[in-house]
Amino acid sequence: MLVKRPYPLELIYVPVKRAKTLDQNKVLTLAKDILRNGQSTPIQLRADNKRFVLIEGLHRLEAIRALGGDTIDAYLVRARLH
Repeated sequence: MLVKRPYPLELIYVPVKRAKTLDQNKVLTLAKDILRNGQSTPIQLRADNKRFVLIEGLHRLEAIRALGGDTIDAYLVRARLH
């Protein structure tokens, strides 16, 4: 069962391939929505030694950063086994 909890932004790594898909207009729209309604959907992370790797939720992560947040609600998921 996934448990939602806050994770520090400074420990979240965004893979370069994922970061290239960033749309600043979407970040701005999400930031406005988060200001009004709070973060409704947690992002997904996986553990990687002493940091966490972003799996899903780049725009939500960047919106929280733009708002000056220190933490973000997330689910910690296991890496997919191939």
